[in-house]
Amino acid sequence: MIIVTEVTKSYGARTLFDNVSVKFVPGNCYGLTGPNGAGKSTFMKILSGDIEPSNRGTVVTPKKIGVLRQNQNEFDNERIIDTVMMGNKALWSALSERNAIVEAGTFTDAEMERFGELESVIADENGYVAEIEAADLLRGIGIPDDRHTDLMSQLPNDMKFRVLLAQAVFGNPPALLLDEPTNYMDLESIHWLEGFLSEYEGTLIVISHDRHFLNAVCTHIADIDYDTIIIYPGNYDEMVEHKMSARQRVEDENRDKAKKVAALQEFVNRFGAGQRASQVKSRRRDMERLAPSELKRSNIQRPFIRFEQEKPSGREIVRVKGLTKAYDGKVLFEDLTFDVLRGEKIAIIGGNGVGKTTLLRCLMGEVAPDSGTATWGGTVSWGYYPQNAEEMVPKGVSMLDWLLPLEPKGDQQVVRGVLGRMLFTGDESLKITDKLSGGETARLIMAHLTLEKHPVLIFDEPTNHLDLEAVNALGEGLSLFAGTMFLVSHDRDLISDTATRILSFTPEGIIDFPGTYEEYLEKYPLPETAKRPKW
Repeated sequence: MIIVTEVTKSYGARTLFDNVSVKFVPGNCYGLTGPNGAGKSTFMKILSGDIEPSNRGTVVTPKKIGVLRQNQNEFDNERIIDTVMMGNKALWSALSERNAIVEAGTFTDAEMERFGELESVIADENGYVAEIEAADLLRGIGIPDDRHTDLMSQLPNDMKFRVLLAQAVFGNPPALLLDEPTNYMDLESIHWLEGFLSEYEGTLIVISHDRHFLNAVCTHIADIDYDTIIIYPGNYDEMVEHKMSARQRVEDENRDKAKKVAALQEFVNRFGAGQRASQVKSRRRDMERLAPSELKRSNIQRPFIRFEQEKPSGREIVRVKGLTKAYDGKVLFEDLTFDVLRGEKIAIIGGNGVGKTTLLRCLMGEVAPDSGTATWGGTVSWGYYPQNAEEMVPKGVSMLDWLLPLEPKGDQQVVRGVLGRMLFTGDESLKITDKLSGGETARLIMAHLTLEKHPVLIFDEPTNHLDLEAVNALGEGLSLFAGTMFLVSHDRDLISDTATRILSFTPEGIIDFPGTYEEYLEKYPLPETAKRPKW
């Protein structure tokens, strides 16, 4: 169990959460939610002991907590199996110190005494079977025995995250803290992770911007809002419904109270100076009792994302014929042929590193194919959201100055209005691009695409830095877009909300499926990619 009592965290004049007291109990999975900047990662770091609260509040945790770290390259110079065992800090420290004493070759009395102490720690932490347990975990996440002694740098990013997850669960800690565990994971890996976590019996707290993932794994939602943290039963969608209905109920009650107070005030105004003093006094007490409940301002904001076309394209968008591309002897796609017509919304899915981004870049002419052609219709133009979004935005200019040339009349108010719909209000439009967070940069590019008004939109992993509200807004905007869309994403809800056609990279080749993602899954269900762990 994790018990948080009267914890506050502030940065300068800004309070993220104030006087929070919550309990996280074993057997439940808590999704920690809130918009970008609400303090989710900060709260997680307080739970893990990485940072301290701003006040004297207390956090009581189990002695051992598994923590999934965000920096997947931190252990690049370590062996894979060693990286897993580093999840038990006490054990790894004792093993490292003991091995250093043994390698020194000479033993003083003090070293012998210390050696005995270290052996005791190793025994208490089940260190003599640690390598066996770590190897079993690695097999469970899909890494064969002959790779366990490889360096972490030899793994692709999605497998690095699996190893870091194995590190977090090594030694079966009674509590797990996972910050964005689906980052860099493809759809099959996320599906595997849901099953991996479903059998965990301890206290699980997870941050994710993947709504489908939260709905699949969470039994409760710990929502950061109104300067506090409120725990709701159920998954993310159930939390949103409960939260909205609770606020609506308070607003309705306040309106009813206001009507009653107005009637009482009218009586007081009419008879306050007359002979009905006792009745007036009673009415005034009733007015005090009926004072409306205070409604704090929610920090949840949803951008308004809508994409328009300056001029619709012709019927034929692009004709792909015999497209082939290989890197370092690995064929990404071969003899790929398909046509895209106006209004189609194509989701390109598949594992990491299979060639999804390369296909987009071949279509746009940024990368030359080995053979084949991609011929665009004569009136087609496109707007592009790259996977590394920061590269698209120039440094050292204000958001307003970057976007202003896209407005035909150079009207600042039009551009400010677009930025306002992306949650940049007032003088925030003058903010220099160097100072933007990942989420702000993503919303700025959405504003850029809004102003460009191309008939074709191409998105490569647009949700990486967006919070849940922004992802939902993007899905709504794309579903209403009258033009043509190409979308590379691992967000299943975004794909489900928008796609009318699926291009799926599989080991057998690319499947061109004419239908929605749900229809695709009915025909090609996601496989179970690895066995479940032994908790």
